[in-house]
Amino acid sequence: MYQYFDFAVIGSGVAGLRYALDVAKHGSVAVITKAEPHESNTNYAQGGVGSVLSPSDSVESHMHDTIVAGAYLCDEESVKVVCTEGPDRIRELIAMGASFDHGEDGNLHLTREGGHSHHRIAHVADMTGREIERVLLKAVVNDPNISVFEHHFAIDLLTFQDYSDTICLGVDTLNTETLEVIRFISKVTLLASGGAGHIYPTTTNPLIATGDGMAMAYRAQAIISNMEFVQFHPTALADEGLPIKPTKSRENAFLISEAVRGAGGILYNLGMERFMPLYDERAELAPRDVVARSIDDQLKKRNEKYVLLDISHRAREKILSHFPNIAAECLQYGLDITRRPIPVVPATHYMCGGVRAGLQGETNVQGLYVAGEVACTGLHGANRLASNSIVEALVFARRAVQPSIDRMKSSKHDLSTSNRWGRPVVPLSLGSDAMDKILTMTRTIRKELQSIMWDYVGIVRSTTRLEFAEQKIGELEAKWEEYLFQQGWMPTMVGLEVCEMRNLFCCAELVISSALSRHESRGLHYTVDFPHLEESKRLPTIIFPCSSVKSTWSSRQLHKQLMC
Repeated sequence: MYQYFDFAVIGSGVAGLRYALDVAKHGSVAVITKAEPHESNTNYAQGGVGSVLSPSDSVESHMHDTIVAGAYLCDEESVKVVCTEGPDRIRELIAMGASFDHGEDGNLHLTREGGHSHHRIAHVADMTGREIERVLLKAVVNDPNISVFEHHFAIDLLTFQDYSDTICLGVDTLNTETLEVIRFISKVTLLASGGAGHIYPTTTNPLIATGDGMAMAYRAQAIISNMEFVQFHPTALADEGLPIKPTKSRENAFLISEAVRGAGGILYNLGMERFMPLYDERAELAPRDVVARSIDDQLKKRNEKYVLLDISHRAREKILSHFPNIAAECLQYGLDITRRPIPVVPATHYMCGGVRAGLQGETNVQGLYVAGEVACTGLHGANRLASNSIVEALVFARRAVQPSIDRMKSSKHDLSTSNRWGRPVVPLSLGSDAMDKILTMTRTIRKELQSIMWDYVGIVRSTTRLEFAEQKIGELEAKWEEYLFQQGWMPTMVGLEVCEMRNLFCCAELVISSALSRHESRGLHYTVDFPHLEESKRLPTIIFPCSSVKSTWSSRQLHKQLMC
């Protein structure tokens, strides 16, 4: 089945929805989303949106904080753009009906988080992302030019070579409810598919964050950058430390917002010793990479499973008004955060790297734009400053609009040639027994991959451990692919869990390849073999198409383009 649109948007988080609303004034838009439209990283964002919204703050100060947190690897043009344009993007959300919290003086209530020198985080209690998603989704649903396609898993981008240029003309998707392959042909494609948190066993990301966009773009010859910089949020809820243990394991870790430390939360080990001042003079307000490494060090030294984050010394009503969602979640398991500390542990949170983007969200693939976590704009450098992700998504979604409209209007490609590519096939011919075996094997392999990534490509790394991970993951991938093909799987076949697995392999290999190429410790990439910053190494990591990451079934586009 074919669908024809002027614009195809892959992902329904803040970046995809904001872009869709703007380009819809100029043409037809398909918003393609893997689950329900609200199921995105945006929806889980608690802390808020960082931007200069107070007269006592300045763009220069926000830029400085971003660059310091990013270990001086940030692209300064990108930083300037986001810090300058961010306030207007937030005011637009307010004009659309987003109800950010206000103080008693009637002004926006701004909090401070780790790495920020000013109170500049606009928020909606501890559920900011949910409110932004609500406002944008409401506008999208009411726009007659936008069609939302739920439960459509993006398989591969549709590309062809025009001399030296790679050109994107849409995307193949799998409707995971009807098991139909739907081909979207479009003049412009925006990739806004989020991150890859599920390459690790514990992540704050929703279950859909399997690196699909990064892997698809890599297979489509897009340049990838800075994949070694995986941000581990220092404080996810440690279920083991709760008075009442959850009866089933979570699909994703529950985040204890950065804002808890911003509001005066103190970290203790299980001996009730405050440890952050031993590691950094900024203590609990140090950037996330510092706090996560400090917690990791405490856990390893003391052989403990979690640390404690205490906010109970603050006024009860303040805690409950600022953190109602966190308080309610903890209370379900017998923990009153106004009286007792919260058990926390680091969890995979955010990919600072991704598909390399220019200042207008453009990629090296013609007709393909990126925004949000899937993109590497250079804003975050080696470590994302807290609450800089939503503002980045808003700014780059807007910046991609005009070039997208220009491209759509000038597009000379004949979109009727939709049979230019071979068709992915749903494996109905295999029968239920073979499919059950394939899915069981795939789920086992997924857990093994995640375990290798956590054990060998985690918060603290070494060359030996990275090389071991590279070897083990290569062997695991070969074993998995061999099993698939033994069961009758064909290279053109598609299924949700199998395609997610190939994307997880691809992203894991990109992270390891990038980490091995950085011979220094900078920001989120800390290696015991090169423990110091090296000024001569202050360059982004670039993975070009067809580079050293080995080519397997997982790393190739499923369909081969037929020459017309």
